Amino acid sequence: MLTNLLVSLERVSFGFSLALIVGVTLALLSGLSRWGEDIIDAPLQILRTLPALALAPLFILWFGIGEEPKILLVFLGALFPIYLNLHKGIRNIDPKLLEVARTLGLSRAQTIRDVILPGALPDLLLGVRYAFGIAWLMLVVAEQVNAESGIGHMMMDAEDFLRTDIILVGLIVYGLLGLISDRLVRTAERWLLVWQRQGGTRV
Repeated sequence: MLTNLLVSLERVSFGFSLALIVGVTLALLSGLSRWGEDIIDAPLQILRTLPALALAPLFILWFGIGEEPKILLVFLGALFPIYLNLHKGIRNIDPKLLEVARTLGLSRAQTIRDVILPGALPDLLLGVRYAFGIAWLMLVVAEQVNAESGIGHMMMDAEDFLRTDIILVGLIVYGLLGLISDRLVRTAERWLLVWQRQGGTRV
């Protein structure tokens, strides 16, 4: 049980970390410039409409039955909530704050660091919460397709032997992992959004 749990945690950690890095990068490029939005947003919106679970057979054909397809499914599931929420947060920054930043003579980098990122942080954290939930859902499916370890694999084995008790334990573990990850993000949110309680975005 512990080994399967650690394997599942490792898969989510890799997939989610990759989604966070890529999602934040793409949202910044798309949200901060018109050319970035033209190049990045439309293809991502098209990709977002594709059911990620339907891509599982393609991932297996392209990357084999190792860890890559499972991590990619988690990555795709977590990517879009992060990208969409941060992109929205960047686009919804109060224009008056940007005008104040220009008046104060802040550089582009300083404006991004001191105005845009703090202003969009609540949306990013909301996206992270959604992304964690979807990541665990994708992992359930990924670990039941050609997996040799993980909580999902443990549940599939239990199904073959009609061990409903193990299946229930697996479902409870997935639920607890989702709850714990959500609580961690909410705790981080309270720490990171201190600036809001102290008067808002720093300029």
